[in-house]
Amino acid sequence: MSATPLSPSRQVIFHQMLVAARKTALMDALSEALGLIDPRLLKKQISQYVPMDAQKRLAAAGIRDEHVFPLPAILEHQPTLIGYYRLMLGISQKRFYRKGTDMGPFKSMESRGLLNANKRPDLESFCTVMSEHLAELVRQISPRITARDVSELPLLTLGAQLYGSNNNAIGKKATLDVFVSVAEIVKGFIVSQDAKKITITNASKRKVVLALSTDPDIRIQEEFEGKLRNKVAIEIKGGTDISNAHNRAGEAEKSHQKAKKQGFRDFWTLISKSGLSMEKLKQESPTTNSWFDVAQVLARKGDDWKDFRSRFAGEAGIPIN
Repeated sequence: MSATPLSPSRQVIFHQMLVAARKTALMDALSEALGLIDPRLLKKQISQYVPMDAQKRLAAAGIRDEHVFPLPAILEHQPTLIGYYRLMLGISQKRFYRKGTDMGPFKSMESRGLLNANKRPDLESFCTVMSEHLAELVRQISPRITARDVSELPLLTLGAQLYGSNNNAIGKKATLDVFVSVAEIVKGFIVSQDAKKITITNASKRKVVLALSTDPDIRIQEEFEGKLRNKVAIEIKGGTDISNAHNRAGEAEKSHQKAKKQGFRDFWTLISKSGLSMEKLKQESPTTNSWFDVAQVLARKGDDWKDFRSRFAGEAGIPIN
């Protein structure tokens, strides 16, 4: 019997993406956001955007309206939750953001957590349009919608979305999700932010730039005497196949060697560490001086996440809560 079809590596990758989605586009993220928003504002917006018959159906099932219907206050607080309501409706990213849907302006909110105050998309119109279709979902589910439906329906679309992705696409998604985690760490100090760069002012009143790039995947640069100095090069390897792990570490080494020539002084690699020999990984990438488990960083949980969060804040020059 061939062992290849029985490999768990694909499912482990899916798990990495699942735990990342819990922090951005699933119920965990929504519940966290709701706990930080004035309930009076939520109640007011529910009356504006949720049809009364849908409110009654959800109340009868013991489901909070905002668990199904988007509200501007929620999306302003946690922009990535655009993805939650898209998944609730069962629409893939490709279909949702394709030309002609008018959803393009919201894509960076979902994928990068980016809500530019100067170019804020029309969240009120988004909530109005989505509510019309989500109300139909609530009305048509028979015999009636349940809390279990609300928790499981988004997973059906998420699973299909992940299954349709190749390894390269999943790797890029992991990098974006790590960058969203980074944005969360420095959230209170952000001066400006776009799709690939976050600029903060640190505790020393110096400018620090956190940028997505290639070789390295993420860079930390700090301004000294009017010039940006390269500080930390971060490589992100999202694969999980143990047999290929050393190749991924070798790829990180090549990138770090390039970064070293650019004047970076610290080299971090995020990789799936479970089941691997750290000694062998270090042999493949001797330039890496800090290793972090990518699954823990994506989940924002575990000792490696705590260490990464603390170290990142230290390099950015900001206090950590």
